[in-house]
Amino acid sequence: MTWLVWRQHRNQAYFAAAALAAFAVLLLFTGLQMASEYHSALAACTASHTCGSLASVLTLGSPPVIFLVLLTMAVPALLGVFWGAPLVARELETGTSQFAWMQSITRRRWLAVKTGWILLAAAAWGGVVSALVTWWSSPVNALKQQNFKPGQFDIQGIVPVGYALFAVALGIAVGTLVRRVLPALAITLGVFGGVRMLIAYFVRPHYLTPVTLISSIDHPGGPTGSYWSLALGTIGPNGQVLASNGLHNFLGYPSVNNGIPSVCRAALGRGMGRAAERIASCMSAHGYRGFITYQPANRYWTFQGLETGIFVLLAAALIGAAVIMVTRRDA
Repeated sequence: MTWLVWRQHRNQAYFAAAALAAFAVLLLFTGLQMASEYHSALAACTASHTCGSLASVLTLGSPPVIFLVLLTMAVPALLGVFWGAPLVARELETGTSQFAWMQSITRRRWLAVKTGWILLAAAAWGGVVSALVTWWSSPVNALKQQNFKPGQFDIQGIVPVGYALFAVALGIAVGTLVRRVLPALAITLGVFGGVRMLIAYFVRPHYLTPVTLISSIDHPGGPTGSYWSLALGTIGPNGQVLASNGLHNFLGYPSVNNGIPSVCRAALGRGMGRAAERIASCMSAHGYRGFITYQPANRYWTFQGLETGIFVLLAAALIGAAVIMVTRRDA
């Protein structure tokens, strides 16, 4: 069976290996260049004591390569669509599965060998891509503290391995259920995208209880490192939470054109040069405070482990469902 699986999928393996090799060469070349630029800039700003503004003046990576790196978010979906969905669906659609089952190979062994090798290949491929992206992104992560942010979190660390396993398992289960390749491709893509969005936007922020930091508006403080900001706003003198859309700039000062209490709007009439600071001082004097709700940077690997575990468990459940369908349904 192992030899048969290799014969059936060797062209896919060759193409995937070639694409991965080209991607690795590109990231190796540009990653070394980025690391050199970052360390040179860090040495220069350390000597001049200006590293506080380094993130705003230093640009790392070319836009095309950055875009390509972001596109690796689609790698698990592609594995699910082109490796997982046709794996069983094509065999059932063409009837070749019946020939295999008439030999000495049981349905359970047939499915176990096919899915085992494909899942192993998907995990390896997703892991290597993620390792390359994580290494390539390390200078940017150090500069901008961004690896916990949505989008970056999804393409670094160990979670892409969980995504790849889930996508391929989903494709196998859907293909086993519908027994047609094209519908299996479409359903796999749609369900994978829906589950990923559900987890990322509605489940991930609540893996652990977020931390809320309250500080003075005229002397704002904030978390450090690659934290994940969930909410930012103002608390009024009576404890009410005010709307946060556009209320603060990145320093925590209130915007000069939105959300300013009427008692402090007179500060706008004394020139715009230091208006933000004057408004912040006025709001602080009247009992207004700023707040930020966030997930701390030290929870990054905990979140990576939790999300990977969720998708691995989902993959295991889907493979179990595929086994039941293959062994209990008529050919």
